[in-house]
Amino acid sequence: MSFELILPFLRPIEPLLLDESVSEIMGNPDSTWWYERDGILSRDASIEFDAARLRTGLEVVANRLGKKLDEDNPLLNAQLPDGSRLAAVIPPVVRDTPAMVIRKFTSRRYTVEDLIARGTLSRPLAEFLAAQIEDGKTILISGGTGTGKTTLLNILGQSIPDHERIVVIEDTAELRIEKPNILPVECQTDTHRKPVTFDDLLKAALRWRPDRIILGEVRGIEARTLLDSFNTGHAGSLATIHANSAAKALRRFANLVLRSHSQATFADIEAEIGESVDFVVHVAREPGRRVIREVLRLNGYNRALQRFDYEMVHGVDTVSNPNHFPDREEPLNAIA
Repeated sequence: MSFELILPFLRPIEPLLLDESVSEIMGNPDSTWWYERDGILSRDASIEFDAARLRTGLEVVANRLGKKLDEDNPLLNAQLPDGSRLAAVIPPVVRDTPAMVIRKFTSRRYTVEDLIARGTLSRPLAEFLAAQIEDGKTILISGGTGTGKTTLLNILGQSIPDHERIVVIEDTAELRIEKPNILPVECQTDTHRKPVTFDDLLKAALRWRPDRIILGEVRGIEARTLLDSFNTGHAGSLATIHANSAAKALRRFANLVLRSHSQATFADIEAEIGESVDFVVHVAREPGRRVIREVLRLNGYNRALQRFDYEMVHGVDTVSNPNHFPDREEPLNAIA
């Protein structure tokens, strides 16, 4: 991990920047500093950072990244050369000290064995999900911020057969899927040039002859285009979405589609989703780890009852009413 660009201006947090086990660094307006390691937030009371020095440092870093950070532009969102992300906000939006968050990019390639060792999922669940991807099932990965959706997406993407062509669309390039025929593209929305959005890239991707489309995050008008792609020969695709549960992820997807297609009814959109999405995998943070909390199998949409027809093949429902994996004799136990 390389921070040569910002280290001279952020020396008080240098130990955290150089610590490979730290995933996020947070500085608050009350001058407290926090960091995340293995999913646990801790305070570093030893850090002292003068407010004026911090602001000057952030302004210089912004300038070197081709951005502006001043009273007219008090919000900064930037990608560092190593892929880490820097978000900062300065007075008068905050008082009295600038606030900042660095989400560190790790060059480490996590494998499914790493996730099993960390308790994120069991081996039977890993094998089950890999089989669904190989079989061309369309999967949404849901969860909150920092729950490991991108890490899981990266690992699951490795199960796509080598003979298939993959188009990867991201806001900020984070995925490192190693396949022989892959086209990764990145949005360009924070530049002085004409913006290139998720939706622009997704529409273009349909002309790039993909077998699978991987969307880093569905969050806006691209939801309509993504759903259309699911229903026009691009089954087996993968995407992440922010939601608090697997079932709520389906409702959020429908709401995002409806925003850009007001002529359709909510039931019509949910019915389309019911026909095109096969599974929702929900990940969550627990102290010291991230876990797959639910795996929902979507079986369609009941128009009479106006609700999705689904079953939990893994999650809280499996404790009282366990479901069996196909071709497996033992039920999958919920992760402890």
